[in-house]
Amino acid sequence: MGKTCINIGKEIREELLRQGQSVSWLSQQLGCNRTNIYNIFMRESISTELLLKVSITLGKDFFALYSRQLKELSKS
Repeated sequence: MGKTCINIGKEIREELLRQGQSVSWLSQQLGCNRTNIYNIFMRESISTELLLKVSITLGKDFFALYSRQLKELSKS
């Protein structure tokens, strides 16, 4: 199986910007420092625990990105 096409860090960054929230806000919500948030933005993958926290905080189901890709790949 090939590498996933989803760059989750980029997706999180884009959603944060779309919502008009700041890196400082997200770091406060997740209980970490801003440097950690910038590191998340650079990641192509992320732990499910952290992804769940980000999903809840931003009110967006980031897991759905992977579910959609799974369905598309299953059709192939």
